[in-house]
Amino acid sequence: MIKNMWYAVLASKKVKPDKITGAVRFGENLVFFRNAKGELSCVTSLCAHRGASLEKGCVKDGNIQCPFHGIEYDINGKCVHIPSDGKSSDADLSRFNLKNYPVKETGGIIFVWYGDGEPEGEPDCFDIVTDPEFTYDEICDPWAVDYSRVIENQLDVSHLAFVHRTTIGRGNKTLCNGPKVVWKDDNTMQTSANNEVDEGQTPKSSEESVIKKTNLNFKFPNMWQNHISDRISVLAYFIPVDDGHSIIALRFYNKLTKIKLVNKIIAKFGSIANKIIERQDKRIVETQLPKKSGLYMKENLASADLPIIEYRSRREKLKNR
Repeated sequence: MIKNMWYAVLASKKVKPDKITGAVRFGENLVFFRNAKGELSCVTSLCAHRGASLEKGCVKDGNIQCPFHGIEYDINGKCVHIPSDGKSSDADLSRFNLKNYPVKETGGIIFVWYGDGEPEGEPDCFDIVTDPEFTYDEICDPWAVDYSRVIENQLDVSHLAFVHRTTIGRGNKTLCNGPKVVWKDDNTMQTSANNEVDEGQTPKSSEESVIKKTNLNFKFPNMWQNHISDRISVLAYFIPVDDGHSIIALRFYNKLTKIKLVNKIIAKFGSIANKIIERQDKRIVETQLPKKSGLYMKENLASADLPIIEYRSRREKLKNR
């Protein structure tokens, strides 16, 4: 994991007012909840008293209450009441405090600050996430690999003609020109598939290749956008569960008409297409070993793997900063 960054981890709609939502993220059991004002909190899920899961508890007066002995924690994870000590107790309860993860919400996505330092700035996400002109539909699917493997799959341009030969890879375009990789800023990489049918020609180098209008963009630590056209995009955030598991959240965005309801219906069909294509990827990627990628691995990379090489190199740099 890259520390001290905002990670997209959950759709906002999953956390209802006065309800508790449990989720495994970063290899830890966490709970998300809102108070009556809608203020969001994310804390570790085990009660500091006897280790019962707070996911089975309830929200009481804006605090999360353990189902075992009624101990209460506020939205910052601070222990505010131990029933067995009585209401009049003035004891120091700080040893019961839970680890609290800073949270932000943008465009219906919950971001969690993962690291040791204080949160820096706002979550870095694509403009389409907050663009009111676009309508989207979202689906999620668990994968039995680390989130880094799922990210690399979305940056891989040479698998299209094989994994997706019946969908987006039709045409037997097995030869890969480039690909070209451009860093738009320190966090954002752009590339595109520029593939052709192999008729014996020499592939163009990365320098000779271009970024096409339909292109792939990745923002560290875990967000990706397939810019299909000015009116259609697919966005994904890759949720880190643990070293061997992740969740891909896919959104189909469009503004093909001026009628929101029609665009919502279009987005629903877009999600069906997304699921078909994503499942083609999942079937293969889940067979990769090791389940977690790294800068130095027992792999023999090819020229077409340049986006993956760039991703791994920048990821290692961010991990070691």
